[in-house]
Amino acid sequence: MFPLTFGEAGDNLMIQQVGGSEEVKKHLGDLGFVPGASLRVISSHNGDMIIDLKGTKLAITREMASKVRTDKLNSKF
Repeated sequence: MFPLTFGEAGDNLMIQQVGGSEEVKKHLGDLGFVPGASLRVISSHNGDMIIDLKGTKLAITREMASKVRTDKLNSKF
């Protein structure tokens, strides 16, 4: 398990945990960052990322991405 910030463009990942304060967890959860959800990293620049989550492209800061723990998926979704 590793922080989302370690993901690279093209990586297919599965969310394992979401950390941070209750407010941060709720905000990320409202965006779809929940355990078991799959995402694809579109681009990453200094930890700030653009990802595809449930068919929606989202921009996420390095600070928020560091709260999301992921594992790599073997296949594309």
